[in-house]
Amino acid sequence: MTIQRLQGRVALVTGAQQGIGRAAALALGREGAAVVVNYLTDKAAAEAIVKEIQGGAGRAAAVYGDVSRAADIAQMLNATDAFGGVDILVNNAGIFPRVSFLEMKESDWDAVLGVNLKGTFLCSQGAALQMIKHGKAGAIVNLASVAAMRSSPRGSHYVASKAGIIGLSRASALELAAHGIRVNAIAPGLTDTAQPRDGMNEAQIAEVAADIPLGGMTTPEDIADTIVFLASREARQITGQTISVNGGQYLY
Repeated sequence: MTIQRLQGRVALVTGAQQGIGRAAALALGREGAAVVVNYLTDKAAAEAIVKEIQGGAGRAAAVYGDVSRAADIAQMLNATDAFGGVDILVNNAGIFPRVSFLEMKESDWDAVLGVNLKGTFLCSQGAALQMIKHGKAGAIVNLASVAAMRSSPRGSHYVASKAGIIGLSRASALELAAHGIRVNAIAPGLTDTAQPRDGMNEAQIAEVAADIPLGGMTTPEDIADTIVFLASREARQITGQTISVNGGQYLY
């Protein structure tokens, strides 16, 4: 009999309709967590994830929400009440519209910082308050990026937001430790999602992937497995850390 590491836990995954968020929702569901699948633009994709989790005898629900809006976040967290309240938060929602530094508008900056950094803050604060209210020792996993350390062309706003997420993860981990709530970040490298394809063609992606020591691009499932680990009791003494998952692409 397979032991499910997250049996009885309740997870909220933001931006879960595709990519890393989708993989995380499915992985958490396989490990026994009830999963609230947040989406913004693709309700059908979110509902398909819910059905897949339910098909494995898991519990799940889809909920619309814009993570840059406090009212939407409250609705997302309320959706976890049907399962007993949030234990695990995965702050995955993020955007990266590429714009050069000299052409970047205030609205470009505000949009990216609003979703990536403000959204991570608002979701984390809301989830932590709910965890404390219900006396839960929960786990928050934030999605940062290697771009926070190495930068990225036409991505000043994105790089700043991801560096901010690393700092926020450390600061919130320090304050929330007294409540038994752990906060960690994951910094993916080149990952097989839609995001790198907005800035590189397939030939360029293949060229970069060929130089990764462990061979090939990181997959969403690789990131999802790390999320499950950080959310589980196996990581009970890990907080305030940023875990790089990149196949050795960057060796810090």
